[in-house]
Amino acid sequence: MNVNGPAPAVLAANQPEQFYRGGAAIARLRGMPASAEYGPEDWVASTTTRFGHEESGLSRLPDGTLLREAIKLDPYSWLGPAHTARFGSDPALLVKLLDAGQRLPVHCHPSDGFAQRHLDSSFGKTEAWVVLETNGEDPCVYAGFREDVDEETLRTWVENQDSAAMLGALNRLEVAPGDTVFIPAGLPHAIGEGVFIAELQQPTDLSITLEWKGFLADAETGSLGMGFDLAMFCVDRTGWEERRLGAIVHRAEADAPCRWLLDGEQERYFRAHRLSTARGVLLRAGYSVLIVLEGELRLIPENGEEMVLSKGNTAVIPYAAGAIEAIGEATSIHCRPPAPGEPA
Repeated sequence: MNVNGPAPAVLAANQPEQFYRGGAAIARLRGMPASAEYGPEDWVASTTTRFGHEESGLSRLPDGTLLREAIKLDPYSWLGPAHTARFGSDPALLVKLLDAGQRLPVHCHPSDGFAQRHLDSSFGKTEAWVVLETNGEDPCVYAGFREDVDEETLRTWVENQDSAAMLGALNRLEVAPGDTVFIPAGLPHAIGEGVFIAELQQPTDLSITLEWKGFLADAETGSLGMGFDLAMFCVDRTGWEERRLGAIVHRAEADAPCRWLLDGEQERYFRAHRLSTARGVLLRAGYSVLIVLEGELRLIPENGEEMVLSKGNTAVIPYAAGAIEAIGEATSIHCRPPAPGEPA
């Protein structure tokens, strides 16, 4: 292992402009003033750009270097040999803090195969939400149609921009802090006002926005320029009853020192666990992203200097740091890419 390689780094907030309101919860967590009404997303350790942009969305290291460029220059030290052999210099992970200051539109994301065929992307966009905080009287999310929807019905809803029909056809799910919701590619969904999440996702900005009116400029933007005749082929129109929903919604449990947030099938896309301990947890060597939600966490890397993270800090951890002992009265979310031996 390269002991002279990159070290864990604390990252500044990275809030590229979005089309919807929010950001107050991010500001509270990070202990900074709310700087923009339309700053609802903090892209953490991002090597991904916003769709159609050259640089917007990319994270910078404390010295100003783009994280993407630092990894390209030394992928082995950042990502490790097994990851690099499978994914090259792509971390295969994007982590966000997302604060819905208004309800998000009904949308879905393409699968890997659809993205490869039609969008010149190696990845689609499967994602998962870890609920951090809820505000308001009715915090909820929406996921999957309650019943099968035929192609013509969906086409009519989209052509007429019938928001009430699209939203009304989805399963409405009340959520609370600690809940995790896994959103496979193709699943239509929306996030309700007042829901603050940490989001793990495949590293793209590909969204098919079925309900674009009132959110985006036009239908072309909503379909990523493909037109909805093609874009709608990536939508899962099947019904999601209680049994199917139970496989993707994991309710909060009493905190253990290290609680895994996703099951084995879901970990084909990314991995995450919640750390809540004063006794210490050993984090295995590997690229990861850490979000501290409460308290103070001391990181003691196998290679490199000790560092202390506080509430609201986000950090990127390179493979070269080796195994890390995490100690402190703190709660945090630890996010990793998929295991290199587990193809999605």
